Amino acid sequence: MTLKSVDTLLDVLQFAGSSQASIVLPETGVRIGRDSLLEQAVEMADALASAGVERGDAVAIAMTNGLPAIVCFLAASFAGTAAPLNPAYPYEEFLFFLSDTSAKVLLCPTAGAEFARKAAAELKIPVLSIEISARGRVQIIESRTGARAEPPAADDIALILHTSGSTGRPKRVPLRHANLAVSAANIAISYSLAPHDIALCVMPLFHIHGLIGSVLATLLSGGTLIVPTKFNALSFWRTVGEHKVTWYSGVPTMHQLVLTRAQQKPKEAGPLRFIRSASAPFPSVLISQIEERFGVPFVEAYGMTEAAHQMASNPLPPRHRKPGSVGIGSGPRISIMDEKGKHLSTGQRGEVVIQGANVFRGYANNPEANARAFTDGWFRTGDEGFMDADSYLHLTGRIKDIIIRGGENVAPHEIDEVLLRNRAVAAAVTFGSPHPVLGEEVAAAVVLNETHTASEAELIKHCREVLAEYKVPKKIYLVESIPTTATGKVRRSAVAAALLNSGPAMRDKKE
Repeated sequence: MTLKSVDTLLDVLQFAGSSQASIVLPETGVRIGRDSLLEQAVEMADALASAGVERGDAVAIAMTNGLPAIVCFLAASFAGTAAPLNPAYPYEEFLFFLSDTSAKVLLCPTAGAEFARKAAAELKIPVLSIEISARGRVQIIESRTGARAEPPAADDIALILHTSGSTGRPKRVPLRHANLAVSAANIAISYSLAPHDIALCVMPLFHIHGLIGSVLATLLSGGTLIVPTKFNALSFWRTVGEHKVTWYSGVPTMHQLVLTRAQQKPKEAGPLRFIRSASAPFPSVLISQIEERFGVPFVEAYGMTEAAHQMASNPLPPRHRKPGSVGIGSGPRISIMDEKGKHLSTGQRGEVVIQGANVFRGYANNPEANARAFTDGWFRTGDEGFMDADSYLHLTGRIKDIIIRGGENVAPHEIDEVLLRNRAVAAAVTFGSPHPVLGEEVAAAVVLNETHTASEAELIKHCREVLAEYKVPKKIYLVESIPTTATGKVRRSAVAAALLNSGPAMRDKKE
């Protein structure tokens, strides 16, 4: 079998290059190899088939990170379609997502998951409880035997996830086995992943970043995957050192926490080969700080659910990395398009559009969204950016997040970068606030470093020194923290709503 013949998730586990692959649970010390993982996933797929799951049926999964979540994901994709959900959802969210996916069954742990179980009972969806033995054997307690799951085909839907912009109901994204396999291969090739690599999975396994960027790419390349139950900045370096981690992938909020808790290079960072960031923009000023402090390349990648994760990435040395850029295309074709569908030239700003084998074919049962999302076979990402002369992609923000002040377009990410250059600023999020004459005015939320202080006036003065006047925030809120999604993303619209609608609820008492 060659990498080109890896068309399904079953192929990923059977691929010869992954023969040395293993998964380690750091809290318990449990370690299982590729052969055991494959056997367990196939056995659970057969158990799901015996429970009535057929090709195309959604198998909802409400599990925290760990081996059970991985086995359930693989088994569900073999027998039907995996539909992982955030186990921390409230009852109403479970009710919506279980209903929206028409889940055939729900997989959840034997203890907890009360909201998930309650929602499933309301919808009359059977619940199957998952247990793991002390030796790392994962199985369904109510397991039945008799049926066998047919091996999946490349065109079968392997995974359903939901995505949404700043407005509107969540959209259902069906991803085929081939989409996921191609994306995993693109990532493995991008970073020359090999059997000697040891990856630390800190992203949640109900998100495309963790499932493909950490799990599948590692298994495909034959590496070892360390899977703690959750990201913990306090124990992070201990885990890296104990397991000799060579790389990890996370979102900016995670990297910032790791950076602030290490004033110098930890001795445990010795085995690290590189650090990867995706799912949200990362300020270039912090990239240089991380590289200086930890002594390894920091590569920013560009991914999204509709592309089965990675679309572009900065390459590793000796190839050139461009801080502030998300790198070169890593599989799919990338272009810049204007509102009328015209492809733009180097340096021109427009909407990022993509084509490729890892890109989905359209949202499920949503023709209106699909009509807006595709132009001449190109998927419109909703991100604004431009390509430079070296074919590196630079993102300037979400199109819906662009602030239009008196007819002038302001990219909020640019203002974030300027604020973060001030040593008093730990985090910054820029957004538009309503203005009766200009339409929108520039505003920002800022979290100060614990060891520095700055007033709103001082921060505005700092911005005025380097920005055109129309880009300078006219209001800066000093806040204790900035809310993020379950996967660590910052939603500018949510920050704006929290500050503009509820006011003091988010603000620092010292303001």
